[in-house]
Amino acid sequence: MENTSIYDFEATKLNGEKISLANYKGKTILVVNTASKCGLTPQYEGLEKLYKKHKDQGLVILGFPCNQFGNQEKGSSTEIQEFCQVNYGVSFQLFEKVNVNGTDAHPLFKFLKSKLSGGIFGSKIKWNFTKFVIDKNGIPVKRFSPTTAPIKMDAYLEKMISE
Repeated sequence: MENTSIYDFEATKLNGEKISLANYKGKTILVVNTASKCGLTPQYEGLEKLYKKHKDQGLVILGFPCNQFGNQEKGSSTEIQEFCQVNYGVSFQLFEKVNVNGTDAHPLFKFLKSKLSGGIFGSKIKWNFTKFVIDKNGIPVKRFSPTTAPIKMDAYLEKMISE
């Protein structure tokens, strides 16, 4: 059976608990591959601001640490959690480290890339902090590049949340 929405997937939170992404039905979701030692790491701050601003209206941010780009996420789940909380006050959901490219990529990222290619880079994820917006029906609708600052997505997310 082919996956038709993000709700067909499971992911493992940093605490080791597996959850179904169907838990987020009816929400606008932003999926981001993250890293703690990346030049783009300060985007955690912008992502947290977006989350705090819109979470009561139904925005969910799901962060997936990834060590596939320049070895920028070497930490354990505990180290990742502590880093994100201490340095950026991250309160949105973080998951265990995943691969986003290659044959062992997490099935969620294979799905997202198949639905939203990255322009000249094809479906491959180019770097950490690639962002995917999923609508309230679990369908991927937009992909933002790693260099797109979270604040630049605010108006788009507001529109998605209000639809």
